[in-house]
Amino acid sequence: MKGPRPPHDSQARRGPLDGAKGFRGQVTLDGPSGTGKSSVARDVATRLGAAYLDTGAMYRAATVAVLDAGVDLDDVDGMAQAVAEADIHIGTSADAEVVTVDGADVTGRIRGAEVTRAVSPVSAVPAVRRQLVQQQRDLVAAAEAVVVEGRDIGTVVLPDATCKIYLTAAPEVRAERRAGQLGVTDPARIAHIAADLRRRDEYDSSREDSPLRPAGDAIIVDSTGLDREAVVERVLDLARSAVGEPA
Repeated sequence: MKGPRPPHDSQARRGPLDGAKGFRGQVTLDGPSGTGKSSVARDVATRLGAAYLDTGAMYRAATVAVLDAGVDLDDVDGMAQAVAEADIHIGTSADAEVVTVDGADVTGRIRGAEVTRAVSPVSAVPAVRRQLVQQQRDLVAAAEAVVVEGRDIGTVVLPDATCKIYLTAAPEVRAERRAGQLGVTDPARIAHIAADLRRRDEYDSSREDSPLRPAGDAIIVDSTGLDREAVVERVLDLARSAVGEPA
């Protein structure tokens, strides 16, 4: 696997914004699907003038590589080989998501139903996780300030991160938020989304390699009764406090 490019754009390079006063460090944002991690992480990265890395997008891109290679989802070795041979690139700008696999733009495709159904089995393969974890660490090493979101960032990828946050929310709220992102209003389809979220939670939390769980020193932020801006402000306060800046 050739791996994602290091930070290369103006968002990753420019100085701190919104009174961040030179924030330098690593903010990890872990948690299950539907908690608002992506939107919150992007906003926090922008406000801190930091690079942004969505590790979930990396696993989804790896899933595209597996699907395009025609590998069965029960073939652990085949999935690992397909990912190793794929040329995957992930952007590190909070301004816009750019994901390519073997030169093809898959930014929209990775959020589709086909990839969503397959991403948990692919991401559970230890050899796939080892490949992508190393890619993630390489990207982070290239940035003085970075916000990284995923499922095992604080526990596995960056256990010594400056600030670790685990974002959660009530299951029904998560389902409604995901439905809103997809433009779904039908109650039956929302119920289906809720069931799919529960399935992914169980799968990701029970896997042997890097299960979904908060790091022992992570701060739990429950977004159930909070809007996006309130969650962003809470994370910013925690990040600034972690480096000794006034909240």
